[in-house]
Amino acid sequence: MKIIFGLVGIAVGTLLIIKTEWFIQNFGTSSWAENKIGFSGGTRLLYKLIGLVVIIIAILGMTGMLGGILISVFGRLFGM
Repeated sequence: MKIIFGLVGIAVGTLLIIKTEWFIQNFGTSSWAENKIGFSGGTRLLYKLIGLVVIIIAILGMTGMLGGILISVFGRLFGM
């Protein structure tokens, strides 16, 4: 089941990266991204970065490494 969810995550991330213009045309630009990233096209970069993060999280989930990373980052919040 992890492999199926991982492949779906990779497909969604790839779709976000490849079809960025379609997402911008249908969902509009992000004024926060345009202001904070500092140049025109910040929304495009934001969509591409979100797609890349989705792909990385999907690969980590497929390989079983996501749990260890989450525990090491957020473990102190929950007393682990």
